[in-house]
Amino acid sequence: MSEKGSKYGTHRVIEPQGVLTQAARKIDNNMDKLYSNEILVDVISLNIDSASFTQIEKEAGGDEEKIKAKILEIVNERGKMQNPVTGSGGMFIGTVAKVGEDLAGRDLKPGDKIASLVSLSLTPLYIKEIKAVHKDIDRVDITGQAILFESGIYAKLPEDMPETLALAALDVAGAPAQTAKLVKPGDSVLVLGAAGKSGMLCCYEAKKRVGPTGKVVGVVRRESYREMLLGNNLCHEVVLADAARPIEVLEAALAANNGREYDISINCVNIESTEMAAILPVRDGGTVYFFSMATSFTKAALGAEGVGKDVTMIVGNGYTKDHAEITLEELRESPVLRDIFNKMYV
Repeated sequence: MSEKGSKYGTHRVIEPQGVLTQAARKIDNNMDKLYSNEILVDVISLNIDSASFTQIEKEAGGDEEKIKAKILEIVNERGKMQNPVTGSGGMFIGTVAKVGEDLAGRDLKPGDKIASLVSLSLTPLYIKEIKAVHKDIDRVDITGQAILFESGIYAKLPEDMPETLALAALDVAGAPAQTAKLVKPGDSVLVLGAAGKSGMLCCYEAKKRVGPTGKVVGVVRRESYREMLLGNNLCHEVVLADAARPIEVLEAALAANNGREYDISINCVNIESTEMAAILPVRDGGTVYFFSMATSFTKAALGAEGVGKDVTMIVGNGYTKDHAEITLEELRESPVLRDIFNKMYV
């Protein structure tokens, strides 16, 4: 019988002791020893968190070999893929290699293809080789292995869509699922970063939820994004504005909503300093949902205080109940959304 580890993976923490694996600077990524309550997975691809990949690509000057080298450096130093600048990770898809004996009762067996639904920032990872870098979709194909802890959540890859399509959607599954919980009929909703993966899914879900009496407005940086969103009927209206310029966003957003403030804003932007652009257009008593991992709690909290905004601010927990099912169902029920994802991310 194999040794049993902590449900939350603390047996893999090297330093500092006493913290969970997400907060650890270094964790044990030795794949030769599998604890009885762990799952060993042969990894196919990593979807790097958008904020993290953007930072790495910028640091590497866009050079693919330098991007590979930086990712390998992080994993070799930390035992996991956690960007030291953004603190974020991503997720993986792979094939189950072995299931610890204490987890034998789960509906999971060697050979099953799964997507991790916990962050790479807490997942033991070993990379033997990075085979390809897909800069346009924040993905790297690798030869390597990862460990899922007893508490780790995952989704079996569906059989009715390509693996890469499911990966693209599951990577941001928390956003549309939280949107489904937050948005009510008649709400006015502002989505910043509306043309990205999470942004499009949120726009679709919000538009479905607000019904005929509500309104969904997207914020994007480029005219081509605006045309794509409107042409595919994902938003009622789309404005061009720089999310790092809050007054610019405020003026454009209010003009698109007949001068009225919004009930909800959803921030899906993958760069820093966009907190106030999400806060300013929202009415007192409204909700601001920060899905972006580039969000600063300090900037959001002090910024809202500084402008006297009494809003409920929600941190973008990547997990909410049934988030994988909700997100995959969006791709099933919307041929338009599925076609866009197939063209952009597969």
